[in-house]
Amino acid sequence: MLIMGGSIETRDVEIAAAGARLQAIVSLPPAPLGLVLFAHGSGSSRLSARSQQVAAVLQRGGLATVLLDLLTPREAAIDERTREYRFDIELLAQRLDGATASIPAFFEGTTPAVGYFGASTGAAAALIAAAVRTDIRAIVSRGGRPDLAAGALARVRAPVLLIVGGNDPEVLRLNRSAQHQLAGESDLLVIPGATHLFEEPGTLELAAEAARNWFLRYLPRAA
Repeated sequence: MLIMGGSIETRDVEIAAAGARLQAIVSLPPAPLGLVLFAHGSGSSRLSARSQQVAAVLQRGGLATVLLDLLTPREAAIDERTREYRFDIELLAQRLDGATASIPAFFEGTTPAVGYFGASTGAAAALIAAAVRTDIRAIVSRGGRPDLAAGALARVRAPVLLIVGGNDPEVLRLNRSAQHQLAGESDLLVIPGATHLFEEPGTLELAAEAARNWFLRYLPRAA
């Protein structure tokens, strides 16, 4: 894959964060305009086809991406049976915060500005992590549950884009309520015809393009 005149370097890595060894896929275009960490939730992982599709759109826009598993393989296997970890938002946020601190190790010289892309419960983890950090410059939530981060929303200063499917009424209601609690700049984008997983033709592409535009609006400027 070619981007902006050069190739994307992609590698599997292991990141130490909050007492765990987490698996991740790091993709670095030449001279990235910013870097986006993906926070998965609700049984998803770095191998999710939807996340990889969104990441590819960001990479073609000149952004580096880190597809990060917030659970270890053992925890993920347990979660598949019991669902005991996917709603442990504080644990997921601690893992994301710890992984963010490791980002400079992937770069020589200046580290690009960092943003978060969260889906489902991962969006709540991203908002909680951003509330305690000063270096997160933009956040995108796709089909997210920002209501699960209610206690942290007023402390989030990074611009937040909430993307919700038009045919996902309960999550849309929760996102509208959460947006009113955000202290900083925010926008709510409703994708017509999309349900929670954005499986309808063309809907995930629209969400990915909106996410790319949001990050390109804020990350290069912060850098």
